[in-house]
Amino acid sequence: MRTQVVIIGSGPSGLLLGQLLTGAGIDNVILDRVSKDYILGRVRAGVLEEGTVNLMDLAKAGKRMHAEGLPHDGFSLAFDGRDHRIDLYDLTGGKRVMVYGQTELT
Repeated sequence: MRTQVVIIGSGPSGLLLGQLLTGAGIDNVILDRVSKDYILGRVRAGVLEEGTVNLMDLAKAGKRMHAEGLPHDGFSLAFDGRDHRIDLYDLTGGKRVMVYGQTELT
């Protein structure tokens, strides 16, 4: 087998890189030291930053994430008997994260 790129690690980043390279017409193979069952069963973080969401869309792999994920714009802090909303979407000029487990992404 001949390939242009070997990716070490088949977690979310390695799989996304493989998808992006394939979309660009670059042959690649992804290798990992653990089994596919281990990789698919491993629980991972549940928040994706905006850059990752954009890369998922670029790789044409974001449809399910947008259907099932939860865009997250901020949080609330409660003190002195009152709720104080921190609007991160507004404070960052329109940036947000996506609550979507990396296990689902994999």
